Amino acid sequence: MERAPLWLLRLVNRESIMSTELVKGTNRYEMAFRQARHDPGASEPSWLQNLRENSFVQFERSGFPNIKQEEWKYTNVTPIAKADFAPVLVSNGTALTKGGGLKPFTYEETRQSTLVFVNGMLRRDLSSLAALPEGLVAMDLREALRGGEYETTLREYLEHPALANGFAALNTALFSSGLFLKIPRGMKVDAPIHLLFIGEAVSENPPPAAFPRVLIAAEENSSATIVESYASTEDDGVYLTNAIVDLSLADGARLEHYKIQRESMGAFHVAATRAELGPNSSYNTTTINFGAALSRHDIRVQMDHDGAECSVDGLYMVDGNQHTDTHSVIDHRQPHCTSHQLYKGILDGRSRAVFNGKVFVRHGAQKTDARQTNKNLLLSTDARVDTKPQLEIFADDVKCTHGAAVGQIDEDEKFYLESRGINPALARNMLTYGFAEEVIERIKIESIRRELDEAVLHRLRSSFAIEL
Repeated sequence: MERAPLWLLRLVNRESIMSTELVKGTNRYEMAFRQARHDPGASEPSWLQNLRENSFVQFERSGFPNIKQEEWKYTNVTPIAKADFAPVLVSNGTALTKGGGLKPFTYEETRQSTLVFVNGMLRRDLSSLAALPEGLVAMDLREALRGGEYETTLREYLEHPALANGFAALNTALFSSGLFLKIPRGMKVDAPIHLLFIGEAVSENPPPAAFPRVLIAAEENSSATIVESYASTEDDGVYLTNAIVDLSLADGARLEHYKIQRESMGAFHVAATRAELGPNSSYNTTTINFGAALSRHDIRVQMDHDGAECSVDGLYMVDGNQHTDTHSVIDHRQPHCTSHQLYKGILDGRSRAVFNGKVFVRHGAQKTDARQTNKNLLLSTDARVDTKPQLEIFADDVKCTHGAAVGQIDEDEKFYLESRGINPALARNMLTYGFAEEVIERIKIESIRRELDEAVLHRLRSSFAIEL
């Protein structure tokens, strides 16, 4: 019998090894899933138990996404699939219970309106809600499911898949905590509501995997500001955050939503944000991605009612070997809706960024006004960005534009600063800071803007010191 070529044997062997690793990973998650299902304290409704079972079957069938799939062709999540993560199923005491432990992660404006999650688990003992008005509902998601009063609302969103991939299925199967936040009709919440997610790796244990799940329902003519931030107690701690955030805006509701991702440089961050907009509602969101070794953010905004509007902005700043991926879909389903999107990226070292933004205008969605822009600044010849803005338009009376740009520091601008006696490296940093500031200045909370300014300047100062 003719012997198979050496290259084919190597390929089969490599695929076999990878399959073995993926099976090991699946078995670890299966063990946690079975443990959670036999927890006598869970007391979940039967529909949720069935949903979890079906979601885990889906995960076992499909596994984690791979680069053969179009939506994941530039982001390889094999390091996540092969890692020895231990799903967090119960809340444990941590070092954060000590006085002052939360101070580095909180903001002045949210001091009395912060909900704290440690490894995905809501910690009432660390949270502070004194500034929130009476009547606002903020409770653990599993507690809300047991109460019955909000079960119909929660069921509608949990049974509607956020995304059809293994990460979303695994979140639905394994989330053990989360948040249900309801802003009642006509309520204006003055204090920003801070959802603080802290990843905490324990050196003597396997790295944790957290699966936070959040549902925010803004009723008619309500308004609020949501700050969703991710941070770590260690600079290089290894852990996985797999989060899903659902937002529902009723008629005339207004939400400002800021997401700040500053995970540890050894962490993995995979998140999905889905917003459904009611008639004449307004949803403005700004996402800042600075942290994690590998991060992926899927954003889906659905405008299924006349007069809805949204602004979806973001900034990613990566260096070293960091990898960040943003996929967005703005779905115009009805007429007279408006969407604006501005995403900027700054890449240094051997980092890599992916941006894929789609504006979808369906049949009958006349008078749509949609704009999408992605701009990227490469500070290193080894950095790389893959950008793909898309328009799919099935209506004729619309205004839709999109564009993408990838470039380096403008030499004329740099020369102008140098001609004024400014050091070349400092001139570069000043221009880089100005590039980032266009997005940061859109954040209306002063202490967050100040923190982000310092974070950008700190990275630039570090680069400046290296060059000197």
